[in-house]
Amino acid sequence: MPLIVAVDRPLDPGQVSRICEYADGVKVGLPPAVPRGAEWARSIPRSCNGLRILDFKLADIGPVMLSIVEPFKDYYDGFIAHSFIGSNGALIELKEVLDEWGAKLILVASMSHEGSREVYDRARMHVYEVIERVHPWGLVAPATRPGIVAELRARFPWARILSPGIGAQGARPGDALCSGADYEIVGRAITGSPNPVDAARRIRGEMENARSECS
Repeated sequence: MPLIVAVDRPLDPGQVSRICEYADGVKVGLPPAVPRGAEWARSIPRSCNGLRILDFKLADIGPVMLSIVEPFKDYYDGFIAHSFIGSNGALIELKEVLDEWGAKLILVASMSHEGSREVYDRARMHVYEVIERVHPWGLVAPATRPGIVAELRARFPWARILSPGIGAQGARPGDALCSGADYEIVGRAITGSPNPVDAARRIRGEMENARSECS
């Protein structure tokens, strides 16, 4: 079942390992990594089998983004960057080096909060042109707006779609999968739970039920 846990809180590797018994990957973000440093961020993916993604909100010129991800290239399978920065001098350069490393580039195509409608969604045809030029391994699309997920699935059948927004932002487990996503990303609904392992088990079951019904 394609559940990716977003480590958005300062969990230790042992906690992550137990949660990952019910997940198929882990996504590590900036909020817990910044105060704890690179060694903490490198310790987490060792605790989880499956897809290991670093989400450091990359949005800069190519050399700057590469200097950010290079210390983590041996620990993570994929890296998330924003697509609005464009291809030339930025995402193309990043993609070429990640390809050399055997790593995956994942581009944000839209976001799960309401403000994404103001710029990302209005400019999505331009964003889609960037995606076509860069040809990333994966795309981030909001589970909170299944129509965007379905549109991306139709336009980019070759891309893996990863969808955040489950739980805390209102989307239900399985909503994005039923619209064409390959993975659902769940953070606070698991990591903010009094018992994250039970929460991961329950959400995984809900995803399985939803996908069974929609298929």
